[in-house]
Amino acid sequence: METLTQLVYGVYLVAGILFVLSLAGLSKQETARGGNLAGKVGMALALVATVTLALIESERNAAVTAALIALALGVGALAGTWQARKVEMTQMPEMIALLHSFVGLAAVLVGFNSFLTDSHGGAVHLVEVFLGVFIGAITLTGSLVAFGKLSARMKSSPLTLPGRNLLNLGAILVSLGLMGWFLAAPSIWPLAIMTVIALAVGWHLVVAIGGGDMPVVVSMLNSYSGWAAAAAGFMLGNDLLIITGALVGSSGAILSYIMCKAMNRSFISVILGGFGATEGGSPQGAVVEGEHHETSADDVAALLKGAKSVLITPGYGMAVAKAQYPVAELTSKLRAQGVDVRFGVHPVAGRLPGHMNVLLAEAKVPYDIVEELEEVNEKLPRTDVVLVIGANDTVNPAAEDDPGSPIAGMPVLQVWNAEKVVVFKRSMAVGYAGVQNPLFFKDNTQMLFGDAKERVEDIVKAL
Repeated sequence: METLTQLVYGVYLVAGILFVLSLAGLSKQETARGGNLAGKVGMALALVATVTLALIESERNAAVTAALIALALGVGALAGTWQARKVEMTQMPEMIALLHSFVGLAAVLVGFNSFLTDSHGGAVHLVEVFLGVFIGAITLTGSLVAFGKLSARMKSSPLTLPGRNLLNLGAILVSLGLMGWFLAAPSIWPLAIMTVIALAVGWHLVVAIGGGDMPVVVSMLNSYSGWAAAAAGFMLGNDLLIITGALVGSSGAILSYIMCKAMNRSFISVILGGFGATEGGSPQGAVVEGEHHETSADDVAALLKGAKSVLITPGYGMAVAKAQYPVAELTSKLRAQGVDVRFGVHPVAGRLPGHMNVLLAEAKVPYDIVEELEEVNEKLPRTDVVLVIGANDTVNPAAEDDPGSPIAGMPVLQVWNAEKVVVFKRSMAVGYAGVQNPLFFKDNTQMLFGDAKERVEDIVKAL
């Protein structure tokens, strides 16, 4: 048995290394497939090792333990397979937010179970339990609110309660007091009261964040779920869970920091919640007046035929319409005719970090023509035509011109600096952040209404 236990811990070490290699591989598009495979192999090894260790430690109750584990794995596998086959690419952001809530719930349940079954644990164990439940509860409700906003079950506009930062600070101070009580006289009451407060804090942190900033929220909750998993690892004494949680938590925090920097947001304000709306500003920003100019697929095709350089800026609307495949076909046709075609991907295009990059890679758009915001903005004054396909908030000049706008200060793709702009939209409705876009009324902008996939296919036929 002792040899088998040592073998299990050796497998844990291999799985941990594979998880590190997975993150390294996922950092580049060219090596992402290998990174994904390393992660899956590592998780399979981790599951087998954990089940084996559980059976070793159960001794006389091995049969009951095996049956319970098989039941849990069966239910999880069936639910996971069903959802994986059912979920659309456009629903991935809300699905990921929901999965984060499961991690938070698991940390809360593990914390309570660990306290109730190990009542003789020392002060260190009590701190692990308290912090694990606290982080898990915040992750649980925060992720559920993110799921509600991303799936349109809740309004995407921020809910800003009076003195929201003081409310959050007060909740944290009360929780610290409850931790002192919990350490001095361990009982279920301070733990339960803190859990209720943490659930409220998690709800309040995310409900105060506007829809335009939800990709950063998903990244932030990814980090929270990692720390919740690490806390569960400490409570269970599982080294691999600690390693995995720390990797997810730190990588999520780094990604959140990178995205905040790209969006000109304060990283601290992300953690505190309530960024994305200016104090005293209008929820919709300034009123926009003017007339828009409509165009047709044939006219856009003629415009593209005479262009030397074309920029395509995709957004969530492209994902909804599944237009990435005809967009890739349009790109190859134009490039075959000698047109310089590039893609401009905003850091928060779509509703998930890297959402547009995944869609473009899926349609086999070459990596080397997909550029980021800084590169794109430098070249826009020398660009003949910009095709804005399903994007709205990421190309909104109100971010630069309207201090009262909910997206004020967020760097955007300055597509209006190009010679001609064609915006693909179903209607003149506002974007996810609920802000009207002055771009639609500019003299060099034309609107092409309808389903993005159908309109792009019409342009390809005309070409």
